[in-house]
Amino acid sequence: MARFPVHPVHAYRHLRHSGQLQASPPAVLAGSFLALIALGTILLSLPIAQRRPFGLFEALFTATSSVTVTGMTVIDPSQDLTFFGQAVILALIQIGGVGFMTFAIIAALTLGRRVSLKYQALALEAFNQTSVQRIRHTALTVLKFSVAIEAAAILVLTLWWWHPEGLKRAFLMAGFHAVSAFNNAGVTLFPDSLAGLTRDPVSIFVITGCMILGGLGFSVLADLYHSRAWKALAYYSRLILIGTALLNLTGLLVFWLIEARNPGTLGPMPLAQQGLAAWTQVVSSRTSGFAATDVAQLRDSSRFLLTLLMFIGGGSLSTASGIKLGTFLVLLATVRAYILQRKEVVLMYRTVPQETIQKALALLVVSGTLVCLGIFLMSLLEDLPFIDIVTEIMSAFSTTGLSPDLTRRLSPPSQVLLMVLMFIGRLGPLTLVYSLGKQHQSRVRHPEASIQIG
Repeated sequence: MARFPVHPVHAYRHLRHSGQLQASPPAVLAGSFLALIALGTILLSLPIAQRRPFGLFEALFTATSSVTVTGMTVIDPSQDLTFFGQAVILALIQIGGVGFMTFAIIAALTLGRRVSLKYQALALEAFNQTSVQRIRHTALTVLKFSVAIEAAAILVLTLWWWHPEGLKRAFLMAGFHAVSAFNNAGVTLFPDSLAGLTRDPVSIFVITGCMILGGLGFSVLADLYHSRAWKALAYYSRLILIGTALLNLTGLLVFWLIEARNPGTLGPMPLAQQGLAAWTQVVSSRTSGFAATDVAQLRDSSRFLLTLLMFIGGGSLSTASGIKLGTFLVLLATVRAYILQRKEVVLMYRTVPQETIQKALALLVVSGTLVCLGIFLMSLLEDLPFIDIVTEIMSAFSTTGLSPDLTRRLSPPSQVLLMVLMFIGRLGPLTLVYSLGKQHQSRVRHPEASIQIG
């Protein structure tokens, strides 16, 4: 892969001398997202987008939340935005969720142009791929699966909501929530998020199905489509499918047991509704941020469970964020190997490469540091219960958007902090660090040191 000047000063000097702007792939990717946020802010600031007037800062926060598919809001999209404003949010979610590079590469292919080496490197970074030959195939696969899954969900929800809502409103509501769910944005036009749908199994399973499919990762979806048999699936696909099922089912049982007798959440509900609400809340907490209960009324143990699920997130090359499920499973396998005193880290009868282990550990440390720093800063800025601060920070960093109705009441500095964390969480902590540091390899080899651990 070609090396690019990544330091801003170097990029500026190169621009002055050659007239061409060069930067590392992560830096270009970050710049693309920033440009999209700026465009969204301008569009949402227009009077045609606002049903109830709000300022430039609120527009910026909403655009950032939409592009990073977080869903945290300081406005009410159903009441404060016109149809044009809601359409802007939906477009930002779609582009931010499916990926800016997908549309860029598809556009280049449509015009019959070859993708340059620079943009191949950028696509490799965006799609988390190692093969240049697979970039075009991956980009087309991402777009095809996105359109197919969202269209199927829109069709089912439109037909299901047609009678109570009318065809036009049913179609608009179905379109908005299908796109929001598949892209794991968590933005809703219902006043109580998904709490009012917990008596409706069809709506719940369609929406949560979109969340799960969006959070698996496009490589897994493509493998499922082409293989269509468990034994024919790639190793990574089987790993993510098993991990997703275990995490969702374990979270469902634990959450249900904790909240079953809570009078503020699941307590007053019939048994079937409890199950649907618990399922929706657990699945949503890993990736989306829709609320099926009053988050502020959850027990602290439940809130802590949901923050752990948010931190793990979904699969790689998906619309979800967090440290990613694959990273979590590698870390578990590494701990297991150390406890059993095994030299090799084995996961589902496969040895995990040392480079993968180091990347997982680095991602854990960087992510954990950013979350702890965010919690520390918000604790200085706000006089709030600690569990509320933890939930809010983790929700922003994991781009989940699950909030105990707190975001609108925070001070502007805290809201700026949330925007920074949303951007970092969507871009990826390692990608951000890569974009800020100059890549170089040292030829110096140092002697080993004996360091006591534990």
